[in-house]
Amino acid sequence: MKKLESIEQFRELKNNGQHVFMFSADWCPDCRVIDPILPDIEKAHPEFTFVYVDRDEYIDLCIELDVYGIPSFVAFKDGGETGRFVSKERKTQEEIERFISGLS
Repeated sequence: MKKLESIEQFRELKNNGQHVFMFSADWCPDCRVIDPILPDIEKAHPEFTFVYVDRDEYIDLCIELDVYGIPSFVAFKDGGETGRFVSKERKTQEEIERFISGLS
């Protein structure tokens, strides 16, 4: 999963193509639990580019997008938000897969 490098990059990605932004943090235990399953999820959904957003580094972006719990996922296609799976709850592979499948 590529890591977000700037707000400008976020705006460019958001507005061009299909992207799923995963908001996370290194210290988040629920985020670390899903780390091992993310490569399989990415492989199963090649129509999306997955981007890791460090919540601590991009707190203003989190506020702008109303992302207050992690891990959370927000999807965009050509500038429009197509879905969000935002909560502070631990997420299972099945829940993440269901969310992403619902975006297509």
